[in-house]
Amino acid sequence: MKVIKNFFWNAGYQVFALLVPLVTVPYINRVLGPTGVGINAFTNSVVQYFVLLGSLGINLYGNRGTAYRRDDKQAMTTYFWEVTILRFLAIGLSVGAYLVFIMMVDKYRVFYLAQGLLLIGAAFDISWFFQGLENFRVTVVRNVLVKIGSVILIFLLIHKPEDTMLYILILSGSQLIGNLTFWPYLRNSLAHFPKLRTLHIWQHVQPAFLLLVPQLAIQIYVQLNKTMLGILQGVAASGFYENSDKIIKMLLALVTATGTVLLPHVAHYFAKGDHDAVKRSLESSMHVILVMAFPLAFGIAAVSKSFTFYFFSAKFMPVAPLMAVEAIVVIPIAIASAIGMQYLLPTNQIKSYTTSVILGSIVNIIVNVPLILWLGTMGAVVGTILSETVVTGYQIYSVRHQLSLGGLFSESWKYLLSSVVMFGVVWALEQLWSRSLINLALEVVIGIVAYFVTLLVLRPHIVFSYVKPYLDQVRHRLGH
Repeated sequence: MKVIKNFFWNAGYQVFALLVPLVTVPYINRVLGPTGVGINAFTNSVVQYFVLLGSLGINLYGNRGTAYRRDDKQAMTTYFWEVTILRFLAIGLSVGAYLVFIMMVDKYRVFYLAQGLLLIGAAFDISWFFQGLENFRVTVVRNVLVKIGSVILIFLLIHKPEDTMLYILILSGSQLIGNLTFWPYLRNSLAHFPKLRTLHIWQHVQPAFLLLVPQLAIQIYVQLNKTMLGILQGVAASGFYENSDKIIKMLLALVTATGTVLLPHVAHYFAKGDHDAVKRSLESSMHVILVMAFPLAFGIAAVSKSFTFYFFSAKFMPVAPLMAVEAIVVIPIAIASAIGMQYLLPTNQIKSYTTSVILGSIVNIIVNVPLILWLGTMGAVVGTILSETVVTGYQIYSVRHQLSLGGLFSESWKYLLSSVVMFGVVWALEQLWSRSLINLALEVVIGIVAYFVTLLVLRPHIVFSYVKPYLDQVRHRLGH
């Protein structure tokens, strides 16, 4: 029940996080224009490297380590302070390196300084601790309040392209303030501060660094596209890619919400030696993930033109084909999220996880420049798809003798076929109907209905077995 509750907390937040850009992104795109949006995307992609290096691998390492120790409050408290102090020290070094970098560049220096608040905010980020405790309510409530505050400030203060720096300050400053709001919740979760001589900070450097390596590799092929586009094609191209990528990643957050919730849950099972529960958990969540991933990928591809026109404005129509193609990436990322976050990491198979993302980043580095020079912004999208496919392929290969691949993917063809039917219906409506917001909304609703009707015909019994108890409860209540 706790896992289900945490899933709904996290999924509810992801829905909220989807709704916020529906309000802010069209406004920001119209006010700041492609150049302002591109400057934010480009400078943010650079500062994220420093945030990642300063954070080590502590978000994943701390989450998993807290889940391992949560039955022993004193051990968990000692672990928390050791990891937190290590993070403060690492972020301090990263801030120093970032200041040196800023002194070496002339272009966009003031924007880099504004983005620097993200580094300070990263030092105070202890969301990993509450996730390890499976207390998602704290993180969700804080994130919602921070987003609401930032939205209000955006509409009050951002009115022209010259407000780009202020926009960056609002985003980075809200991140800092949001992370600080976690700290008052600690007093109910930790024991007394341990004696300094009992803290062994440096023992965590190597294991945290081992988890930094895959995160660094991921960051390379997540951020490198925007960085290289900014260099090779200009900041406007970086902005177009950023907008496409933003929508895809927002939709992915819905699909991968189970990974965030189940990582500490599965890690706790693994620490207790219950390996069967670990495998059952993965198989269940894989089907839930795929039944969402396929229709999201095909759905966003089908409505990409109308969606771009109304969501981003006519100036951003180059985003439409990028989004339609990049939608493919939802499926491999969803699968990798399940295997990586819900199995490899909780069961301490760091080598397989790291190898997969390093291979993905190598592929991205090799293909990125030639593809961008050949296809422009679309080249970055193709590079992303290739990279993520390699990551997922290796992860499946690495668990082939540990898990039943048939059990994981047995009914995927039903989700795929239902999504293809949905795509055909929506695409036909796109061609027949004139472009309007009402028609776009109707296309989405009709597409959802087409998907679920096809699923009902094909009857994927695994997903139905999960849904049936809840439907029976609803019928029982309606019957009374």
